[in-house]
Amino acid sequence: MSETILRVRDLKTSFDVKRSGRKYRVQAVDGVSLSLAAAEVLGIVGESGCGKTTVGRSIVRLVEADSGAIDFKGTDVLGAGGSALRELRLNLRMVFQDPYASLNPRRSIGDSVAEAGDINKVFTSKAERAERIAETLTAVGLEPSFASRYPHELSGGQRQRAGIARAILPTPAVIIADEPVSALDVSVQAQVLNLMMDLREQLGLSMLFISHDMGVIGQVSDRVAVMYMGRIVELAEANTTLNHPKHPYTRALMAAVPRPDPSQRIAGAIETGEPPSQLKRPAGCAYAARCPLVSSRCLVEAPELRTVEGRGLAACHNL
Repeated sequence: MSETILRVRDLKTSFDVKRSGRKYRVQAVDGVSLSLAAAEVLGIVGESGCGKTTVGRSIVRLVEADSGAIDFKGTDVLGAGGSALRELRLNLRMVFQDPYASLNPRRSIGDSVAEAGDINKVFTSKAERAERIAETLTAVGLEPSFASRYPHELSGGQRQRAGIARAILPTPAVIIADEPVSALDVSVQAQVLNLMMDLREQLGLSMLFISHDMGVIGQVSDRVAVMYMGRIVELAEANTTLNHPKHPYTRALMAAVPRPDPSQRIAGAIETGEPPSQLKRPAGCAYAARCPLVSSRCLVEAPELRTVEGRGLAACHNL
């Protein structure tokens, strides 16, 4: 087992929202704990609004957590400030969902790729800077000449490659990829996914790969964390999650993945209704209203993650 380099414990992040003139506190992330080993890819999957993106943004301090602990190689991420935080952000880098929105339209691709290095004075000369930009663009499948172009001159796939280049210069330890292929055509998705897996092998990167697509998660992940309403409801090896899902919500997600052989479909994965409102969370299990296994206990007591059949963790009273 590789060394654990990132550990998140009981992370909670909330936001103020207004509805009909009233202010509400929405608990976007509600007690998430996870770990990431060196060179591992941990997939985080769930439907829109489940909190998966907020987990990633909380780790890199793009949003501030309410409580919990995040440890990166012995450094307290939530307590870091000034130069310590800048150093952490060289090692914890994000690839965003929308490559056009995440690239400054007024900056050349080369300047965007070199931005973190410029801020942290990584380059010793203009020549070294130009060389590193060229090397990084080449590593993501772009010609060095792209350094002088601007985002509007690139296709969606090229812009996402530029976003990945920006994330890996200087070379980080962890990439947090937030829906990095969801805005791309299917053929381009495959190219970008292959690129990210190649970079993982070449650079020894660890990744938190965030997606709503179980098919994509299954292609890239070593382990998978399934989130629902701000909590992890299942955490297991990717093979277990894909072929032997335990939590009813995970089973419903897997049942929605198209399979060429009907006999391989997940049986008994019945899901009804809509998720409860974030403004009025249920007292017990947040999935109870949609769950085929619901019992009276589920309505009053939120389940904790526990080992199920020795094949990963699931938060369900009835497994």
